[in-house]
Amino acid sequence: MVKHMRRGVRRVVRFAAVGALVCGGVMVSQAGPGGSAHGTTGSDGPRALSADRTDDVGGRLVSALGASRTAGNWIGADGRPVVAVTDDTAADEVSRAGATAKRVRYSMADLDSATEKLRSAPRVAGTAWMVDPKSNQVVLVGDSTVSTARWTKMKDLAAEVGGKVRAQRTEGSFATRTAGASPMFTNGSRCSAGFNVTNGQTGFILTAGHCGPNGTPWFTDGTGSTRIGTTVQSSFPGNDFSLIRYDNASLDQSSVVNVGGGQAVRVTGVADPVVGQEVFRSGSTTGLRSGKVTGLNATVNYPEGTVTGLVQTTVCAEPGDSGGPLFAQGVALGVTSGGSGDCDRGGVTFFQPVTKALTALGVSIPGAKAQSPNPSIASGTSGSSGADDGVSTLDDVVAYAQGFGPGLVVIVVGFVGLLSTLTIRPRRRRYRGYSTGWG
Repeated sequence: MVKHMRRGVRRVVRFAAVGALVCGGVMVSQAGPGGSAHGTTGSDGPRALSADRTDDVGGRLVSALGASRTAGNWIGADGRPVVAVTDDTAADEVSRAGATAKRVRYSMADLDSATEKLRSAPRVAGTAWMVDPKSNQVVLVGDSTVSTARWTKMKDLAAEVGGKVRAQRTEGSFATRTAGASPMFTNGSRCSAGFNVTNGQTGFILTAGHCGPNGTPWFTDGTGSTRIGTTVQSSFPGNDFSLIRYDNASLDQSSVVNVGGGQAVRVTGVADPVVGQEVFRSGSTTGLRSGKVTGLNATVNYPEGTVTGLVQTTVCAEPGDSGGPLFAQGVALGVTSGGSGDCDRGGVTFFQPVTKALTALGVSIPGAKAQSPNPSIASGTSGSSGADDGVSTLDDVVAYAQGFGPGLVVIVVGFVGLLSTLTIRPRRRRYRGYSTGWG
């Protein structure tokens, strides 16, 4: 009787322990990078806005190897970082760091020289150029507003530069997107709020510079009944960012971005995007949209002036989306500048990198950590990854563990339960020994 009871208890405990291990594993997988996106909240709880989360190994390698030995980096179709290199030694260093190396003809220094020649030519509104690391070329683009005569001159200039430049036409016209991210109204036009920022004492909104010059008043609606604030710093053209000082203390000044549909994303980091990265944009006209980064350091000749250093993407945008945030997995990447097309036909949209804007303006996003590439490559140790991909601070360890905490607890309980079944054994019947001899 006791033996059968012990066997039954052992079976029950073992079954419960295995179940706990399975459940804990599922909880950990959901908390990890492959599970739900963190930092997204809504009226009915957390919601996922999945996008590629990548450590910028490629960016660190490019910084370390230099512009004469590399020509940019991007995320490959398999999700691995790819670095364009110009020599075998650089290719070996990239491979040791765990990235894919692609041998190319032109270095970034060569491509930068080509863009300088384009920039030195007379300005033609409706043209743009950016470095495409995948094709190892500078792509010169002309929209529908560029006349045949002017486009012919631009193509002739590209031919003089040589194979480093590729010229192509695009539909639509390059334009700033002034008339979400929440809508902001002024003088009959509309823009979108980007990110809430602070200088440590005062709260501001970071948005596009073309939305309005210094002194521009902003309101929550077209009637001007509720004031938001006033533009106090603006840079456009050249750059495309501005600061709106909050004049209304009752408005939300946290690091949460409204993306529509009852969803919000808490911004926890700041970084520069990577070519091939999946990104999200929010705007007061078209709401939440996604796409991929296709170029960096783009120059766009808007009718109002030239803006340099922009991020090119496939995300669509329409008038009123200007200034809205570009982000991925809670990391702030940029604010909407302008582009061509719309969200029916598609098109190209350019963004002001948020890192440059924050540095120039002397502000930061509350609670957001900068995520900059490490310029050094580890060397001398066989098998070294060549990059510090680990968690380096106690805060990072705690934050990382918190996401897995509940699942790990369940796994530990299950493991302890499974071990305990080894001590629950049925009692064996003891037999008295007898001598085999007589005597």
